[in-house]
Amino acid sequence: MSSRPKSIDFHAHFSDPVVFAKTVPHNVMSGFGAKVPPPDAPRIARQLDPQLQVADMDERGIDMHVISSSQVIVGTWWAQAKEADELVRRQNDRAAEWVARYPQRFVGAFDLPLQNMDLALRELERATDQLELKVANLPAGWGKDYLGDARFHPLLAELERRDVLCFIHPDGTKDPWYQAYGMWNSIGQSIEEVKVMTSIIYNGIFEIHPALRIVVAHGGGFLPHNMARLDRNVTNLPHSMANISRKPSEYLRNFYYDTCVYDADVLAALVKSVGVDRLVMGGDYPVGNDPLEFLRGADFLSAKEREAVVVGNAAVLLGF
Repeated sequence: MSSRPKSIDFHAHFSDPVVFAKTVPHNVMSGFGAKVPPPDAPRIARQLDPQLQVADMDERGIDMHVISSSQVIVGTWWAQAKEADELVRRQNDRAAEWVARYPQRFVGAFDLPLQNMDLALRELERATDQLELKVANLPAGWGKDYLGDARFHPLLAELERRDVLCFIHPDGTKDPWYQAYGMWNSIGQSIEEVKVMTSIIYNGIFEIHPALRIVVAHGGGFLPHNMARLDRNVTNLPHSMANISRKPSEYLRNFYYDTCVYDADVLAALVKSVGVDRLVMGGDYPVGNDPLEFLRGADFLSAKEREAVVVGNAAVLLGF
């Protein structure tokens, strides 16, 4: 960046067209192939074209997008490790191309093939050192394991060592029950965010890796609003404290959160729980709302606080 942006949307999606076509039939948005093309296909297709995306940014008055693949559409959880690695590498190459084409408008996030830690660590090195992508785009986990589980500890250690900013965006609950009524989206994503954050907290990840920087999509889902039950177990179920030295609620400020919560009252509660300095603007482009318009309606924020959420906090995290 030659100059500091005035607005940064941290939650904006893009995809390589080949990866998109290959992965859509396997993921939750299409009902694992039952609905191809997926609902809202015209809007979703806008994540395939950087020129269209820049035009939408101009219309909204947004200077910069942090572009990440939408894991619920193009997640590679279903693939064998070799195929996942090939798809991820292609996706990451495309992110670097978008950034090279519009360096003032895009910051690139990279995916990793979590099926195999050796491949994931190799791609992490390539994405950061060769492609110069700034953000690791992570699902809630892989298989039955969430990111706090032991199989991911080498990855988290390397992310901390390299000071890579992480963005956790779940790739969707695989339980078919959630496919009814679009519940994979309406409640499933928030539940997955609860599970991954709880996994990170209770497995003591911030005790082991205190410098790890993590932004959680969708305002952290339900967890920031339910911490009293976890804190109650400090005395009711003391074995829950096996790996942590503080009350669970005291780890909320180890995370950052985007503002994609769709309700100003929910955002106000999140501010009360974690503080304005832990929030970055996020609109879930191209399927979410206009994040600047949403924040203009958050009248509990002062002008200084709104500026911090719109640009300042993300600018610091991204090193501008």
